[in-house]
Amino acid sequence: MSFDRRTRTEQMRNADRARDRRNRVVAIGLSAVVVAGLLGFGSYMLLEKSEAKERTEGGQAGLAQDSKQTEQEKKGLAAEPIAGEKTWDAKLLTRKHVETDVKYPMRPPVGGDHNPAWLNCDGVVYEKAVRDVNAVHALEHGAVWVTYNDKATGSDVDALSSRVRSTPFSLMSPYEGQAGAIMLSAWGKQVTVDGADDPRVARFFAKYVQGAQTPEPGAPCTGGVDG
Repeated sequence: MSFDRRTRTEQMRNADRARDRRNRVVAIGLSAVVVAGLLGFGSYMLLEKSEAKERTEGGQAGLAQDSKQTEQEKKGLAAEPIAGEKTWDAKLLTRKHVETDVKYPMRPPVGGDHNPAWLNCDGVVYEKAVRDVNAVHALEHGAVWVTYNDKATGSDVDALSSRVRSTPFSLMSPYEGQAGAIMLSAWGKQVTVDGADDPRVARFFAKYVQGAQTPEPGAPCTGGVDG
């Protein structure tokens, strides 16, 4: 009988050892799965962050490139001559602040004494005529002033209005009595163009919106008066 007890005891011990080995194998297998999952998740997150960074940097680089190209295009346009452009000696264009109206030698005026309040020119399209003395002050701040009379076509007026609204330091208004249907003025500069698609329009804007002719660079185009 003692032999039978020893045999059963040995069998139980063997069974326990086998169960322990199975448990260790299972535990090791589960640990390997968990570690593999963590490594996979970590790799996925690193890849996502890397791709997100590339997309961000790529987008920023694209914007920078677009901005660079725009600046290059602007410089290229500004460097081109503007046929038919009239120029007045900036030294002869006085800049006193006056409260009265001023009789200017050109229409629209491109400089001279003017009202202390400038005309708001942050891409503003005026439906009615504005005062010369306020508009000239806006030119002093580096604005380009687009004017037109009743000979300008509706499509040209609409196209020029769209350009002005998207261009800080520019303004537009009707101007009765000017020589051409459409005229562009800056401080000491002026040109008459054939229409909104005339290439001189883009050149004039590129050259004179806050251009080198500006007597007061950095002065504001907001905080003035409207019309």
